[in-house]
Amino acid sequence: MTEIGLYNPKSRKQPKKRYVWRERKDNYVEIQQFDGSYHNWFGKESCLLLSVDDATGKITHAKFDYNEGTVAVFKFYLEYFNQNGLPLLIYLDKFSTYKVNHKNAVDNKDLITQFQRAINQVDLNPITAHSLEAKDRVERMNGMLQDRLVKELRLANIKTIEKANEFLKEYIPKFNAKFAVVPKREANLHKELDKKMKERLPQIFSVQNERKVNINYTVRFKNKFYQLNETQPTTVYKKDSVVIEEHLNGTVKINLKGHYLNYLELPERPKKEINIKLPAITNRKQSSWKPPINHPWRRCSFTFKKKVNIEQLITN
Repeated sequence: MTEIGLYNPKSRKQPKKRYVWRERKDNYVEIQQFDGSYHNWFGKESCLLLSVDDATGKITHAKFDYNEGTVAVFKFYLEYFNQNGLPLLIYLDKFSTYKVNHKNAVDNKDLITQFQRAINQVDLNPITAHSLEAKDRVERMNGMLQDRLVKELRLANIKTIEKANEFLKEYIPKFNAKFAVVPKREANLHKELDKKMKERLPQIFSVQNERKVNINYTVRFKNKFYQLNETQPTTVYKKDSVVIEEHLNGTVKINLKGHYLNYLELPERPKKEINIKLPAITNRKQSSWKPPINHPWRRCSFTFKKKVNIEQLITN
């Protein structure tokens, strides 16, 4: 058929990339592969945030949430670090929560996500994978759980995220005991957190944004106005840059040079004022006391109408 022109054979397409099998790491938590899996887990779609160890294939931590956004990932790693400590390395994909994918981010290193800022503050440098095959352990684990875990949740009659997270606490140890492999070395590379770092974790894993102090000493954030009190732990000037911290427990804090400012949330937008008498907010309340007329400070005068001999003043 080819010779008489009835069939024109097409050349086979060669794969663009060839992936080589990678050997497992030697130590436990030498690399932690992380991913979020959207699936109909218990009657409605939700996201399973999953961390898998490369050396053993164990599930080190898992948590159900509504999405793979910044707040959900912050809750995941806040629990993980408090329970286990810091891993040696985190391997994840290029989702917008973890990395700025804009072309200008290559030249401007200041363009980082909230996740990158928080991970850098705990002294971790995550690696982003260029393909699904690179983080194969967690991808295969997602496929296995989408088959096995869905059936287990259905048998347990679980239909909410809260109950599903409680179920994972009992399910993960049984799953690891059945499918985990023995690593080449028995070392656990988790770095234990000191007391100071544990106290800083809620502040590190908070959504942080920079704002300016207005001339009436208010700070506007998400169409809300926060009035700074007259007494503060540090001096506050107009147009100062402050950091608004949205903590995972719902509280909002205003940070200025490491100090949390005292504020009051206003019910409505404050009225504009032309003259603001207060030049700065300090750690002491401004006093309204004025010296009387006969006060020594008022009687002293440093201006002279006539030239006076300095020697006469000294002798007098």
